[in-house]
Amino acid sequence: MAQLSNRLTRLAPSATLAMSQKSSEMKAQGIDVINMSVGEPDFNTPEHIKNAAKKAIDDNYSKYSPVPGYADLRKAIVEKLKNENHLDYDLSEILVSNGAKQSVCNTIMALINDGDEVIIPAPYWVSYPQMVKLAGGVPVIVNAGFEQNFKMTPEQLEAAITPKTRMLIICSPSNPTGSVYSKEELEGLANVIKRHDDLFVLADEIYEHINYIGKHQSIAQFPGMKERSIIVNGVSKAYAMTGWRIGFIAAPEWIVKGCNKLQGQYTSGACSVSQKAAEAAYVLSQECVETMREAFERRRDLIVKLAKDIPGLDVNVPEGAFYLFPKCSSFYGKTDGTYTINNSTDFSLYLLEVGHVATVSGDAFGDPECFRMSYATSDDNIKEAMKRIKEVTSKLK
Repeated sequence: MAQLSNRLTRLAPSATLAMSQKSSEMKAQGIDVINMSVGEPDFNTPEHIKNAAKKAIDDNYSKYSPVPGYADLRKAIVEKLKNENHLDYDLSEILVSNGAKQSVCNTIMALINDGDEVIIPAPYWVSYPQMVKLAGGVPVIVNAGFEQNFKMTPEQLEAAITPKTRMLIICSPSNPTGSVYSKEELEGLANVIKRHDDLFVLADEIYEHINYIGKHQSIAQFPGMKERSIIVNGVSKAYAMTGWRIGFIAAPEWIVKGCNKLQGQYTSGACSVSQKAAEAAYVLSQECVETMREAFERRRDLIVKLAKDIPGLDVNVPEGAFYLFPKCSSFYGKTDGTYTINNSTDFSLYLLEVGHVATVSGDAFGDPECFRMSYATSDDNIKEAMKRIKEVTSKLK
């Protein structure tokens, strides 16, 4: 009997996309579902960026683009890294890909061999462990739970390192928790990394500009760390450009060359028009970034206030991104007479099927005590969603 490759049997489907699809199916049936499952800004791409894309079409940017990206876009990224992050990179150290998701996957596929261990603090973005498995690596999950604000300590990192450890993946600001590593916290992790030869850090900084505590910090800033770091970023979140699919890595040239070789074989260069739009995003006015950040911060304050008013939820205050990751384990073992909540997945399904609010189970992110809500939606949606959650959870006894 024909069957799919062993490679695919190692992979789990994306829980985020699964919940979003389920909520879309319910909406198609006429059910009023508020979707808080997908991490996507609800803003439209700013006009000046769209105009750059229209101009690119008129200027006939319709041919294959170079595999690593147009030189003008890579120059804009080099300038962004210099001006915003005080990091000096050459053009040869930048590779543009089809979204930051491909940037992450490229890096893992380029550096991880069969049996190599990759340390991933939990909660984690759903795709990290799956990508490691796809590369034949072994995800080593380190639990950094609610009580430590979802951030891994240097002591935890040191304890997880073995002779097979090749990479650490960190995401700051974090999906799914919104936690942000401070400069001091990153320096502590960097000091551990530098004690171990051939250990690299993949720093996912896609939420860099959605930060409520001041300046973003990059682990590549510390002495000896730029040559150990692969920074992943892109335009999706800060500029409301999720569908344009432009991400990049900034890394040592030998790593960029490896990723370039890989990308050249399975996707080639990213969309030509999207690249010109991304270039405009980086070189033109940044006012739109701050406007959206302020809106997300206001919504953060709103959802935290409303969530703290729901008996049974433990809520921390996210410092960045646009997610709330409350602890819901106090509901486990409870029932409304029809539904019994045994775990986070049951809880999320209950909120969807009874409360008509789509969220994502914490199980998918490596934390079975919590669940994720995206507040990248309107104030009215947030208010109505939290009202529904409060009502349906009050029925669990």
